[in-house]
Amino acid sequence: MKKILVTGAFGQIGSELVAYTRKVYGTDNVVASNIIVKNTPKIAEEGPYEIVDVQDPQQIADAVKKYKVDTIIHLAALLSAVGETKPSLAWNVNMGGLFNVLEVAREYNCSVFTPSSIAAFGPSTPAEKTPQDTIQRPTTMYGVTKVAGELLCDYYHKRYGLDTRGVRFPGLISYATLPGGGTTDYAVHIYYDAIRKGSYTSFIDKGTYMDMMYMPDALNSIVMLAEADPSKLIHRNAFNISAMSFEPEQLAASIKKYIPNFVLDYDVDPIRQDIANSWPNSLDDSAARAEWGWSPKYNLDTMTKDMIDKLRIKLDIK
Repeated sequence: MKKILVTGAFGQIGSELVAYTRKVYGTDNVVASNIIVKNTPKIAEEGPYEIVDVQDPQQIADAVKKYKVDTIIHLAALLSAVGETKPSLAWNVNMGGLFNVLEVAREYNCSVFTPSSIAAFGPSTPAEKTPQDTIQRPTTMYGVTKVAGELLCDYYHKRYGLDTRGVRFPGLISYATLPGGGTTDYAVHIYYDAIRKGSYTSFIDKGTYMDMMYMPDALNSIVMLAEADPSKLIHRNAFNISAMSFEPEQLAASIKKYIPNFVLDYDVDPIRQDIANSWPNSLDDSAARAEWGWSPKYNLDTMTKDMIDKLRIKLDIK
């Protein structure tokens, strides 16, 4: 049975992943960790929790030793839009934090899962069905840290034999936790405003396709890859994974199937639009499917139905 430390456990992915993996591996076997925040989520009360700033390697090591951790799921990072406003901090957190995690993992013989992103690609990358192995010249600090992180994880595997694994996440959509400063955030906020107001003003322009995934599929992908037979992993780090690709008008059309009077308009944010324009429209995830059996369960319409059903309950709006 794995003993897992999750860094960045209060973020969009982490807050749901901790609950998910505690169901899979047992509550006492999954340690949530995060830098200090004002309002501590329930997951910190429902199982093991430690304050860990990933910029401090000793705090990581202390948590690993205390709980006899053998697997680190490293999620702590600044996202794309925030990273553009704070590039120095994004580098220090994203790269410094990953380096510290890998060093601790090397010392205590832990496996490491850390996600990359579609942000690891750039304008010169093939936009349609982006290959697993292709040009990676991102134009954001977030993207730069993700490419460097992919290479660093590969280095630690080849140089030290460290069991490193990861996926390139597309935009993630969830009803449970609001996103934290990403370019794909519109695809979450649109559901909230559709239910609350019947309308939404998108900061991403019509016709802008981006790969997306519903959070249940994302959580499942982490466990699937963590449990995969290492002898079958050719790529090991930064697998493309995909579930759906759409632009705002298609998302609005899906919402209108359940909220017929929904209205979508636009007030485009130039910074996030430029970021979105630099990313692929869709990813080729055939390597993940072949090497560890990846397959998503949700498409756009099944996700929309579940999002609306769950949010109506969460927001207490019928």
